[in-house]
Amino acid sequence: MTADFSQKLSTLAAAAKYDASCASSGSSSSAGGNPAGKGSVYGNQGSGYGDRGSFGVRVPAGVCHSWTGDGRCVSLLKVLYSNVCRYNCAYCVNRVSSDTPRASFTEDELVSLTCEFYRRNYIEGLFLSSGIFSDPDIVMEKLTAVARKLRREAGFGGYIHLKIIPGSGETLIREAGLWADRLSANIELPTEKSLRSLAPEKSGKLIFGAMGEVSLAKAQAEEDRRHKLKAPAFAPAGQSTQLIVGASGEDDRTIIGLSGALYKKYSLKRVYYSAYMPVVSDASSGLPEISSPPLLREHRLYQADWLMRFYHFESREILDEAHPFLDTALDPKTVWALNHPERFPVEIKKADYEELLRVPGLGAVSARRILGARRQRPLNFEGLRRLGVVLKRARYFITLGGAFLDRFDDPSRLRRILSGGEDLQLPLFNF
Repeated sequence: MTADFSQKLSTLAAAAKYDASCASSGSSSSAGGNPAGKGSVYGNQGSGYGDRGSFGVRVPAGVCHSWTGDGRCVSLLKVLYSNVCRYNCAYCVNRVSSDTPRASFTEDELVSLTCEFYRRNYIEGLFLSSGIFSDPDIVMEKLTAVARKLRREAGFGGYIHLKIIPGSGETLIREAGLWADRLSANIELPTEKSLRSLAPEKSGKLIFGAMGEVSLAKAQAEEDRRHKLKAPAFAPAGQSTQLIVGASGEDDRTIIGLSGALYKKYSLKRVYYSAYMPVVSDASSGLPEISSPPLLREHRLYQADWLMRFYHFESREILDEAHPFLDTALDPKTVWALNHPERFPVEIKKADYEELLRVPGLGAVSARRILGARRQRPLNFEGLRRLGVVLKRARYFITLGGAFLDRFDDPSRLRRILSGGEDLQLPLFNF
């Protein structure tokens, strides 16, 4: 690798690092590659840990570590085709007015680089995006051509995630889905008003149009595969998007409401939340002046997102007009439970799956284990612990055969205890 090429790789890898939507949790590559994506332990542990795309420790330039849904660490080559961009998005380091070094790959360079890293076992997949250096159709064709050459000419069997360029044509989007495992069109900001203010060249209508085209093409491909065994797969890992958190003034209720609508309308696999990181020092940019990224807010949004995707919560259950922001002291599932005392305690020996899912400290896996275990043997509190229930949190919201492990009739004090604001000497008990 020449010094010039190394510098190009370094520039285009650094330019790609702000895109969090590079995970592929829950998918298998149609070409036999490994899916990549950072999983979450929120569900079974009840701890409320969300997830975000990880930039991790890079081995060679551009290689980032990510995690699969089952906890395996995998590596992706994460780069831009070009960081030359005609757009002037205020929050983006690659905007046209930014004084940053510019570089572009050729199709053959990217194919060669990806295959070389793959052969050396540096990577298991490619995440490829680009600045908008020309007409959207031209940019989309370049990205698609890289994926097509990797599959057809190089026999690449790894995972491929391609960015969809909003405004590109239906034919190009549909071809991209034939070569890539996952597609994504980043919405970036929660409202059209914010887009007009901070990213004036972008259009919510075009972004949603791209999402709709991917959703329609995938549905048609799945229907074809039900009737024809050899019909080609289309983006088998689905599509995702990214929202920047804290660059504009929308509240969490607006963000979660948008995410819930995207999941329903476009069957998205993931919405990624990226805490706004200041990269612009211009006071006239319209961006907030903050000392550090709002990482806790990002974390709470991932927790709320997890509730919608896996716990059957509606966005309106998580936040309402009176409470437009997520609680900073407690995860949203616990907040919901404290706000609905009429739903508790839940009797573990009789509750159905949906009731069990609503118990803080009890996740989807442990709920299924409880349903299976109670058909085979009597349950006790120690048995619940072995099934994965986090009794430190669940103990206040459950009964077992009518017996409480702990009972608090003062919601305010319970909130202080669960948020760490009051120490409690937990009673010892025998099993």
